[in-house]
Amino acid sequence: MLALGDRDRAASAATYFKTGPGEYGAGDVFAGVRVPVLRKLADGYRGASRPTLTRLLDDEVHEVRLLALIVLVGEFERAPEHERARWVQCYRDAVAAGWVNNWDLVDSSARQILGAWCLTLGDASELESYARRESLWDRRVGIIGTHAFLWVGDASATLAIAPAVVDDRRDLIQKAFGWMLREMGKRVSRGSLTGYLDVHAPQLGRTALSYALEHLDPDERRRYRALR
Repeated sequence: MLALGDRDRAASAATYFKTGPGEYGAGDVFAGVRVPVLRKLADGYRGASRPTLTRLLDDEVHEVRLLALIVLVGEFERAPEHERARWVQCYRDAVAAGWVNNWDLVDSSARQILGAWCLTLGDASELESYARRESLWDRRVGIIGTHAFLWVGDASATLAIAPAVVDDRRDLIQKAFGWMLREMGKRVSRGSLTGYLDVHAPQLGRTALSYALEHLDPDERRRYRALR
């Protein structure tokens, strides 16, 4: 990974992903490897064992952890139904260990693994549980995981986690929640979004509301912003 990296790209990524003292990605280490390169590398890890993925997920280099998550998503998606539970548990363990600790890591895995698993079960309660935790990354996993339901036109999971996150003013929670609301309007129905906003727009933070309104017409956007 280090050999494939680029020093300038690594420095830029460290700034972009907020790795300075006190920032959300504080202390994270970047090699400067582009995501398309990681996806190509992931093809060589097909069939990787759980211990192998655990070692990769525990690496200090951000791109190594992202590589492991890309591989984990692939193993989960290709696994027979009766074997998927072990890959879901591998993901839960990674989140609990603090290895899924930046927004790109969450966004490349939460919908594809935990969200898809909950969708198969027809039960979003685990996503709601994650969304109620204090940890920024656990909470984002819960929010982004509901995207799996939205993809099939089901708003129930997103609406279920909404009360847990609507008052959270942390920027990465605001963006994730607003994004899911926007997707609800796009993938479920415009009415599902506007129905939620009619009641809850005054409660939403500015960032979440801005994301949610992106696909509405200018008059609707002005009306909902005026409710705050």
